[in-house]
Amino acid sequence: MKQDILFWQLIQHFVVMKEYRILHISPDQNELWLENLTHKKAPIIRIYRHDLDWSTWLQRDIENASRHVVNFKQQLRKRRLQAFNIYVSSYPPVDDWEFRVEEPFVNEKTELHSIVLHEGNTQKALNRISHVTGDEVTIKEQDALDDLGLYHLKQSVLYASSQRDKKERSLFQHGKPLFTYFFIFLHLVMFYLLETNGGSQDPETLVKYGAKYNPSILEGEWWRFFTPIVLHIGFLHLILNTMAIFYLGTAVERIYGNIRFLAIYLFAGFAGSLASFVFTSSLSAGASGAIFGCFGALLFVGITHPKLFFRTMGTNILVLIGINLAIGFTIPGIDNAGHIGGLIGGFLASAIVHLPNHKKLIQRILGLAAASILTFFLLQEGYNAENPTALIKQAETLIQQAEYEEAYTLLIDLEERAEEFPEVLFYLSYIDIQEGKIEDAKNRLERLTTLQPSFHEAHYNLALVYLELDDAEKASSSINKAIELDSNVEAYTSLRTEIDGLIEGE
Repeated sequence: MKQDILFWQLIQHFVVMKEYRILHISPDQNELWLENLTHKKAPIIRIYRHDLDWSTWLQRDIENASRHVVNFKQQLRKRRLQAFNIYVSSYPPVDDWEFRVEEPFVNEKTELHSIVLHEGNTQKALNRISHVTGDEVTIKEQDALDDLGLYHLKQSVLYASSQRDKKERSLFQHGKPLFTYFFIFLHLVMFYLLETNGGSQDPETLVKYGAKYNPSILEGEWWRFFTPIVLHIGFLHLILNTMAIFYLGTAVERIYGNIRFLAIYLFAGFAGSLASFVFTSSLSAGASGAIFGCFGALLFVGITHPKLFFRTMGTNILVLIGINLAIGFTIPGIDNAGHIGGLIGGFLASAIVHLPNHKKLIQRILGLAAASILTFFLLQEGYNAENPTALIKQAETLIQQAEYEEAYTLLIDLEERAEEFPEVLFYLSYIDIQEGKIEDAKNRLERLTTLQPSFHEAHYNLALVYLELDDAEKASSSINKAIELDSNVEAYTSLRTEIDGLIEGE
């Protein structure tokens, strides 16, 4: 009876006081496996109420328990795992046994430390448990407990464990996905509209239907911070983002509920578009910013409930974020600014709306303040007259007004950032042509077509320059490339006819 009480007091200490989770409990409730992965020294603990007889049985049981620890290591995808095995017995084994528990049992990069607690060494064993786990275990002996008292002790521990599990499960049950499926449907509808009205990879079609296009935003079309969320460039882009939304969106919407999810998704999409507007001049579209916002929302869960986060999805989420950001930094053409902006936006939006049933007024105020300051700063930077995009837009207007010298002054300092803003080379080369600097125009256009081979207008202008320099062969190659990229421009085909005639006449 005394050891039964001690057994459940130990379990009470780890489950109630130290917030260990019950992984397994035997039918007779004499063996429990406990887990707390945030506890570095003792992430797995087994407590076994069994009156020991022979040390050979003890050795066999340690080996059997070790195999379970190996299975846990594989399930948790850990390289190494340390576990503790506590026997609560009325008496020690009748033969020599201490040597069997002096050293941990090692098996496939796991260590199992075993401790035998019996009536003759209670305090010594408790001190050793405190030492090896790093947490002081203080248990008052309660011989006065009768069967009813023991029953209440046992039930209080199991009830506390079940309530914690219920609370954790409820975190993932705050709503059925609604807006996730709505956005997926919207993506499909918009993709169909793009494909049937010029193609989802056609820049003019994308601009027409609301892609992020910096010059239009600078002219006042603010809605382009939101409309790119439902547009996708090509079928592969659509499929990848739709799958990501299906898995991430449903998880986030279940955790935060429908309205909170909608706020997080839209603000993350806005933040991604805003960051892209400030840091990249390229035409862009896609739900990637909003998707990274879902990652940000899950990271906020990790800040609020770190133990639950890392026990369930934390490691996988961090790995996925790392992989996606790494891909963005290594593969050209990916709008990493939009991704990072969406990630931060989703995190801040989650702090503002917070998790259901969480008041946390101070966190919400701080989240709102951070989001407001960041949005204000980015808008100021984006619309700033010194912003490269704004300068390029201003230069474009000056060129249309034939104010070439002023346009050149605005653009020349940006030429060193041509890899980031390739259109600078295009406008400078156009000014060169207008001013008769054909050789300079040729050099800039050759560099531009190398940096951005899909710039068909640049190939066309380069063909004109080659003609001016009496190099019909290169002119033919350039115009053919322009037509290959866009065969619908009548001026291109007319120029090719002219060039072919020159080549045949030579």
